Amino acid sequence: MSKAMGVIVLILWPGIAWAQGVTIAALGDSLTQGYGLPAEQGFVPQLERWLQDQGQDVTVINAGVSGDTTAGGLSRVDWTLTPDVDGLIVTLGGNDLLRGLAPEVSRANLDGILAAADRAGVDVLLVGMQAPGNYGPEYKLAFDGMYPDLAEAYGILYAESFFEGLGGAGVDPASLGEFMQADGIHPNATGVVRIVEGLGPAVLDLVTRVK
Repeated sequence: MSKAMGVIVLILWPGIAWAQGVTIAALGDSLTQGYGLPAEQGFVPQLERWLQDQGQDVTVINAGVSGDTTAGGLSRVDWTLTPDVDGLIVTLGGNDLLRGLAPEVSRANLDGILAAADRAGVDVLLVGMQAPGNYGPEYKLAFDGMYPDLAEAYGILYAESFFEGLGGAGVDPASLGEFMQADGIHPNATGVVRIVEGLGPAVLDLVTRVK
């Protein structure tokens, strides 16, 4: 290689490294996995397309497992955080609520997930979840509050609700029929479009932080 060619390579190499795409893993349950939908209409593929439409070179990995709790997420976070993963979206807790698990148990599991990401040097967007009122005010206060508390403790990004695009935490579920599947729990394809539009800006912040 000539001296001139060597200089060109040295000049171009930093730009080439910077231009590489970003890989985000979405660690979650059936909402992340895309339960009841064709693969291309699920949350992860729609989010990836939305990010690319914003001009981002981003790949989103579907690490969602239907029925998963925070304990399930903790059990598989280490092998989710491969060397290729630059950022992590954590959307877990809904199935903890369905099982009535103690908030301190869920909090400890989420803490373990965030600690694993911290050790791996991976930036995180933590997506909050809100408990229904029927568990009592103390339960709701502890459960709802663990997400912003942990986000602040780890200095990570935080989004209040997965359903922000459908009206957020306080929306009446009965008003969302056109956006939900028959079970009233999982969004249909149109609902996912709204969810991605609502959560997308926070994911863009994650991509920016990774870069």
